[in-house]
Amino acid sequence: MAKDDEVVEQQGREFHGKDYRDPPPAPLVDAEELVKWSLYRAVIAEFVATLLFLYITVLTVIGYSRQSDTTHGGDQCGGVGLLGIAWAFGGMIFVLVYCTAGISGGHINPAVTFGLFLARRVSLVRAILYMVAQCLGAVCGCGLAKAFQRAYYERYGGGANMLQAGYSKGTGLGAEIIGTFVLVYTVLSATDPKRSARDSHVPVLAPLPIGFAVFMVHLATIPITGTGINPARSFGAAVMYNKEKAWDDQWIFWVGPFIGAAIAAFYHQHVLRAAAIKALGSFRSSSAL
Repeated sequence: MAKDDEVVEQQGREFHGKDYRDPPPAPLVDAEELVKWSLYRAVIAEFVATLLFLYITVLTVIGYSRQSDTTHGGDQCGGVGLLGIAWAFGGMIFVLVYCTAGISGGHINPAVTFGLFLARRVSLVRAILYMVAQCLGAVCGCGLAKAFQRAYYERYGGGANMLQAGYSKGTGLGAEIIGTFVLVYTVLSATDPKRSARDSHVPVLAPLPIGFAVFMVHLATIPITGTGINPARSFGAAVMYNKEKAWDDQWIFWVGPFIGAAIAAFYHQHVLRAAAIKALGSFRSSSAL
């Protein structure tokens, strides 16, 4: 029996050793992508997903503001509340990531794209096209919301991200950095190819923790910045609302998310997955040969 157990254990080790190998990193610049329909299909998917994301979430914010506005016949306890707004953002991300993950990866956020680029999951060409599509989609989504509810859109701020009264710019920047770190760290962990290779159910469940991360971050940071953690979301709302306050604080919603995404990518790749140490070990092994 002991011998049989030893054989089973050895076979298990061999299985796990062959079970997974890190895929090669995405090329920094892949010119061949530019002639592939799959790239443009993915870019279109990112555009449409971001458009739908902004349309639904901005209308949720405006609807809540209208229903709770006591100066215009609203009820202070009416509407979906901050909890409902957080659910709208998190729920839409869950739905849209689930729908587009197999086409574009379901980024819907330039900070997520930037983090995945730093983790060498996407090429520079794809990352740039995704970011452009996401920003254009956000502008169009906010434009639709404004077209359908122009009066309320102007009155209640158009869902634009702005630093709230009583908070310093440093606090707002810190909130955006930490919030985006949580989101991008969750994305990298939930879509880790090593985990996907060994747990077949993970690709199906990946949108769920990502949506929950967005939901939880909104609960924490809506009172501070209105919650950006997505430069396209902040940019699209600022373009359509186009008021000075929204543009004054706009830099917070770009600098913060990109810093948070970079920290998350470094932490996941070089600390949790020890990519630098693995590369050094591989170099030493090849040198010894």
